[in-house]
This record gives sequence, structure tokens and C-alpha cells, in this order.
Amino acid sequence: MNPHLTSPALVPDPALLADVQRFCDIAEPYRHDAGTDALFLAAMNEANAWHAARSPFFASLHDGRPPLASMADLAGQPYIHANFFKAHEVLSVPRDEVAVHATSSGTTGQKSQMFWDAWTLRAGQRMVARIFDHYGWIDDTTPVHYLLYTNQPRPDVKLGSSFTGQFMTDFAPVASVDYGLAHTGTTHEFDAFGCIRALRRFAETGAPVRIFGFPAFLSFTLDRMRALGLPPLELNPRSLILFGGGWKGNADRQLAKPELYRRINAQLGIPDERIRDGFGSVEHSIPYLECRNHRLHVPTWSRVLIRSVRTLEPLPYGERGYLQFLSPYITSAPAQSVLMGDLASLHPHAECGCDTPTPWFEIHGRAGLTRNRSCAIAAAELLKDKS
Repeated sequence: MNPHLTSPALVPDPALLADVQRFCDIAEPYRHDAGTDALFLAAMNEANAWHAARSPFFASLHDGRPPLASMADLAGQPYIHANFFKAHEVLSVPRDEVAVHATSSGTTGQKSQMFWDAWTLRAGQRMVARIFDHYGWIDDTTPVHYLLYTNQPRPDVKLGSSFTGQFMTDFAPVASVDYGLAHTGTTHEFDAFGCIRALRRFAETGAPVRIFGFPAFLSFTLDRMRALGLPPLELNPRSLILFGGGWKGNADRQLAKPELYRRINAQLGIPDERIRDGFGSVEHSIPYLECRNHRLHVPTWSRVLIRSVRTLEPLPYGERGYLQFLSPYITSAPAQSVLMGDLASLHPHAECGCDTPTPWFEIHGRAGLTRNRSCAIAAAELLKDKS
């Protein structure tokens, strides 16, 4: 069995974080019911106490609020805007306990600084593994070719997307790994021709392929294939594509998901059910992955609120507002409740039609104009004059 499913994940203090441990030990990746709600509230109360005792910033934000007693109380849970982490480094553990220091953008622009201790890192990896297992994406026997549309790793590259790309190779044996953002010796560049060569080589071998990363890069690779008059490829139908990140600086060339998925099927032969998008951020690294109907369901270990852009009050299902993520699992920084800059709407599970019994959310874009940059914006700059 995959080690990410079996290796232990232990909270830094079993006495103070017993409910956090119990909550994150829930193995079913999509379960929201009275039992998990009660554990979620207990774990959030422990997380709030943990961070209030270790982070002066969060202590002032929490300011002696009473414990959460019901799910309705989540409306009053203190939250931190994701932009805060672009200007401040806040930790709830000593720096020598930081296992990973990740950033959300490239070498210029504002960066979110997020610090993960061993528990936070391990717990997040286990969540991904449980979701992969749920969808049948863990294969311990068949080697696959990987094409990662992320930065080729270097010791000085701390991008969360680069770290995630490497982690995604842990769920099937590696036949080969190619990078869409190759390191040239001084910088990273989008290598369209290298990606095409890799895809053609994959088709010749007949082995499954796994493609992870920014959708814009794969879209531009397909554009280049078409411009060169190359015939469609027939990749192994057991191949898997999992996108993460958006189009950002290339929004004027963005394809709607159904159109992009159709093009992938036509040019690479990968079926629709093996193409999924994901949503996440370095500030809140809970995995949100599409179901077979391409809906972003909320996993067991988090909850989602939508807040009004005018009043910041929670909104009902179907209404658009700011996206708020809540999860008690993170112990290294007070990011257990983060308000994103994304506009989204939350929907009951019945409106999806799949068998996943948790709510799902839809992203409607970014709110307002901002100079803040994400990994996708930094990556998009590499597409200039290369597609």
C-alpha cells in the first residue's frame, strides 16, 4: 500500500491537540455529517487555542472569543485574508521545527510566506493520498511517464507548486519525468518543443502518462502541436491529467474547461473522466479536486463559507461572494481560517449529481484588481512569446 496512506501522522502535542488528531485521522475523504461536524468544532477550538497561545497576532485577533459550539458559530470564527501572508511572516512553532518554507509566486512581486511543520506537511500529504485512493489513482505496480507543468526543481526554488508537482509523482512508479518549465541555468522557461517531444515519446512507449500543473501550459502545447500540423496522439487511456492553478495573466486566451477537455481528448486521447482540475493555495493547502462531474467538493477535513463582498456576512447556497476556507489541521501558522480573494459560490451535493455527499463550490474569478501575484501569474509570464 502507498506509504502516504500508511505512514503515521502525529500532532506536535497529543495532549493539547487530541481532537485535531482524531479529526484528521478520519479516513473517508468526503464525509460531512453530525459526527464529523462535532469533531470539526472540537478540533477548531483546539487549533484556535494552540495558535492564540503561540502567535501574538492571532491572540489579538481571537481576543478571548468563546469556543465554537455549533456550525452556525463559524460565522464568527476569526479569519485572515490570504493577502496578509504576502506581507507578513507569522508562525506558531519555532523556526527550527519548520519542515518546508513555501512561497506562492516567482522571483518578483508579492509572495505568500507559508511554513509547514512536520505534522502539517504530513497531514496534508495524507489527505491527498486518501483522495487519490478514493478515485483509484494510486497504482503501485505500473510505471508511468510524468509531464509536470511546474518549475524544474532547484534548491533555491521554494514555490509551493514546484513542491506539489514533485509530490504528485509518489502515487505511481516513475518511468520518466519531464518538466514544462525547464531550468536553463539562470531561470525557468516554458519549453513547448520539449513538451511535444515528451508527449510523442510517451505515445510511442504505450505506458500511462500523468500530467500535472498549470492548464495554460498544456493548452499552449496543444496549440503548438496544431500549428505544426502534428497528428493527434493516442496516449494510454489510463493516463491522468490533474490541473492546479489558473490562467491569470493569459485570461484573454483562456479556454473554458469543457473546450479544453475536448481538445485534450481529441489531441491526446485521454478520456474526460481522467481529466480533473484542482484548487488550492499555499495559504491553505487542503486538496480540492474535481469529481467525475468536474465539481470541487469540500473534503472531510475542511469547511467552506461564502461571505458577502459588501458586508462580509455568510451567504446561502448559490450566492457569489468571497471564498473562506476553514480547517484545524495546520499547526505551524495561524491559517486555520483564511479568506481568499476569489469569488465563489457554494452548492449542496445534490446539485452535482455524482455520489460525493459533500457540498461543492464553483470559482467565478478574482475579486477586483490587485498587484498581488500567484504561482500561476509568475508562470504565465513565461508564456510570453513562447506559445
